[in-house]
Amino acid sequence: MELLAPASTFVVSFYALFSAAYEGLQAVYALQKNGSSASDELVGSDPWPSVDVIVPCYNEDPRTLSACLASIASQQYAGKLQVYVIDDGSANCDAVVPVHDTYAHDPRFNFILLPKNVGKRKAQIAAIRSSSGDLVLNIDSDTTIASDVITKLARKMRNPVIGAAMGQLTASNRMDTWLTRLIDMEYWLACNAERAAQARFGAVMCCCGPCAMYRRSALVSLLDQYETQLFRGKPSDFGEDRHLTILMLKAGFQTEYVSDAIAATVVPDRLVPYLRQQLRWARSTFRDTLLGLPLLPSLNGYLTLDVVGQNLCPLLLAVSVLTGIAQLALTGQMPWWTVLVIASMTLIRCSVAALRARELRFFGFALHTFIQIFLIIPVKIYALCTLSNSDWLSRNIVTVQNRKNRQFIVQITIAVSKTTARLAITGSTYRDDPSQCSAGMATCGGICCDK
Repeated sequence: MELLAPASTFVVSFYALFSAAYEGLQAVYALQKNGSSASDELVGSDPWPSVDVIVPCYNEDPRTLSACLASIASQQYAGKLQVYVIDDGSANCDAVVPVHDTYAHDPRFNFILLPKNVGKRKAQIAAIRSSSGDLVLNIDSDTTIASDVITKLARKMRNPVIGAAMGQLTASNRMDTWLTRLIDMEYWLACNAERAAQARFGAVMCCCGPCAMYRRSALVSLLDQYETQLFRGKPSDFGEDRHLTILMLKAGFQTEYVSDAIAATVVPDRLVPYLRQQLRWARSTFRDTLLGLPLLPSLNGYLTLDVVGQNLCPLLLAVSVLTGIAQLALTGQMPWWTVLVIASMTLIRCSVAALRARELRFFGFALHTFIQIFLIIPVKIYALCTLSNSDWLSRNIVTVQNRKNRQFIVQITIAVSKTTARLAITGSTYRDDPSQCSAGMATCGGICCDK
């Protein structure tokens, strides 16, 4: 019993010292990496590279998808731009077809309809293999981008050693609930502290899925590895962005962060969906951290500290809280030192963020400490104990419902390779009646396609 108090004091003190050193160094490196450098500029008659925008969709709300496509259509980009919207066997096709119709006559837009749900990763790969641009921009269907995002990311990709670059993420529904406000601040810190510091050494460890650009020549060489990722002998079907980023780094490419390329994405507005998201992300982080460990010796030493810090700081915080609770329960003594240290660290963290962002709202991020301690850390522990579980916990496979008889021209030819059944769609008619399909054609989820 008498050892509880000194043990609690030691653990929380070590947590404070390590966190202060790690986050202090992170803040210093993050400040040194801000925006585009002069070397990123296109000069003289340098041509703008062609860009293919890939938008995988699955049961997306029509209004959200419409906003996404409108933001892409309004891009002020001087180079060639093609957009590939790939519907991954959605059950709400009747609702989203009018959104497709809006852009059916825009030569930049191409629509791919898969006959059944195959998952985001395979949907992306199908579109990538059907396109040919110099650069590939992956955008989630619930994300909108500022009108200059493609220009700013393409400018960063001018350097041939860069394989991938991501923009800054914000929450488009930030004002909806207290949780969306917290998540928006969480995204700001993840981008402008964590990613910005990593970019100081050309090694962003996760180019986030809502808005990430890749060099096609590098991407194509990694597609087979990306598509066939296994974990403990089972296919791994989530954590696409982090896994692809690690593959880029292992192939010798740099990965970057562009702070002024702003993308706004829809975030969970309730705790249960948020915790499910955190569970998926935690599993992905643990899996790909193991994959990336052999890579660390070839990178700057700060990246090793970053990986250690991201995993050790939550552990030390959890142990500090547990020893403090044990001290209170078993000895009746209030663990004031533990309370003081955690409160001080929270205040310092919020103050630094508020100062850097020049926004007082970041003092409200103190609430995130309670969520971290009592919800997120237990979820991460559960994720570590269930790494082999590939359940998305939010995305169920839904059988595609029958569509009403209507016509819709699919503008490109697609070949879904390997584990996905071969499907060729060439100017096919969007209809339900099998008798309306041409000779030699079959119906695939309501679409006329080659047998």
